[in-house]
Amino acid sequence: MIKVKNLYLVIILLCLDSCTGNDSFPKPKAYLRIDLPENKYQVFDTLFPYKFEYSVLSGIFTDHSPGAEPYWINVFYPSFGAVIHLSYKPVKNNISSYFEDSREFAMKHIPKADAINEKSIYNKEDKIFGLIYDIKGAGVASPYQFYITDSSKNFLRGALYFNMLPNNDSLAPIIEYIQRDIDHMIATFRWK
Repeated sequence: MIKVKNLYLVIILLCLDSCTGNDSFPKPKAYLRIDLPENKYQVFDTLFPYKFEYSVLSGIFTDHSPGAEPYWINVFYPSFGAVIHLSYKPVKNNISSYFEDSREFAMKHIPKADAINEKSIYNKEDKIFGLIYDIKGAGVASPYQFYITDSSKNFLRGALYFNMLPNNDSLAPIIEYIQRDIDHMIATFRWK
């Protein structure tokens, strides 16, 4: 008789515990929310043969890597772990090799790229001509590259990189933010 009472008590406790109303459902996938500030700019105008406006969230440092040449700089975004490498070359009857090098650097991303969109840069008044490579794909190391030239004396190539393993799906808001900064940099770029 005591065993039957204990059995009823256990059944009643289990029923009461199962009626708590806390149904569990699988949580949907979520992504990190990134609140990005408004794009604001400052002027880079030194003894270099070019000048432009760049983001106030970034800093400019001379490139000291092996093989770096004069007027090579890095525009570093410390809060995003991103850097825009800018490499300058004087033109001396070798501009076609610079075009080919820029194209090859962009095309190295073909194995990981979903698409490589090209956009022309044409500013006849300020002698700014070039091409932007917008490289789409989750594992692409450099999602935005460009070159600009005056076609006779100066050539500058730029490439955006992140100091982390590329996962451009998660980095998409930051990539778009920095792309706007690069587009502004190109729009305000002037040869000296």
